[in-house]
Amino acid sequence: MKAIICTKYGSADYLELQDVPKPTPKNNEVLIKMHATSVTTSDVLMQALNANLMFKIIIQIAMGFGKPRNPILGMVGAGKVESVGKDVTAFKPGDSVFAYGSISMSKIRWRFYGEYMCLPEDWNIAHKPEALTFEEATAIPYGTLLAMHVMEKAIIQPGQKVLIYGASGSIGTMAVQLAKHAGAEVTAVCSNRNFDMVTSLGADKVIDYTHDGAVAQLERYDWVLDTVGNTKTSPLNDASKTSLAANGQYLSVDKGMPTTNHDKFLRVKELAELGVLKPIIDRCYSLEEMVEAHKYVETGHKRGNVIVTIGT
Repeated sequence: MKAIICTKYGSADYLELQDVPKPTPKNNEVLIKMHATSVTTSDVLMQALNANLMFKIIIQIAMGFGKPRNPILGMVGAGKVESVGKDVTAFKPGDSVFAYGSISMSKIRWRFYGEYMCLPEDWNIAHKPEALTFEEATAIPYGTLLAMHVMEKAIIQPGQKVLIYGASGSIGTMAVQLAKHAGAEVTAVCSNRNFDMVTSLGADKVIDYTHDGAVAQLERYDWVLDTVGNTKTSPLNDASKTSLAANGQYLSVDKGMPTTNHDKFLRVKELAELGVLKPIIDRCYSLEEMVEAHKYVETGHKRGNVIVTIGT
């Protein structure tokens, strides 16, 4: 099968399309013929190893020094079940599924950047929502699960004011929709080119973080949700941390380790099926264009998700 191999940490140019052995499912595993995957910020971070020294060391302890010991990256995707192990009962060949390769920090399986992928049936894999294409289904889990992580301690009540910093990214677009679903008055922070998009997702107000008068537009919020974290900052981001109403709280994607258990994954599927979550796709690339896809995500200006289609 064809897959993208990360031959070395650093430049996206170190990603190469190669022929590798097709995986064989174990007794409890599902073999998926992939139709789409996504280039997430996490994929780019792992590939580029663009982080402070301590984080670089942690990543390499977990993934390998010099290059990943499991060189096929990618942590989310959708496709059709090709075959199943003898103990699998929840899926059968021909089923359309979507999947997320992380359950916890100790249970992570990358390898979505290829034509075939194996996952245990009790991991984060589920039947694809019928109304969504493979590309749209791929665009749902990563941002939603991390938005849920940011909002884990935010018990949002109808009418409360919520500020979402980084509202146009894969996490932010889902946070806007989740906050609006909870009945909040949502203020979205992004660049002005994304105002129409976040408004279409339910944002009531918008603030352009690049505008000179952005800080003066801040109000007092019951919840400030930072979906960007320490990777980027701005005067508005700094000011938002203290723009809190009485008993208001600031929550960041950097706080704590995300938990992505199967119950949460099934909740993501449910919300997608109910139409609560609208997938946002910025650009689509082919597997052969993976280097260009990574370089685009590296710019830090993608809107929602960048999808890579695999075969037909």
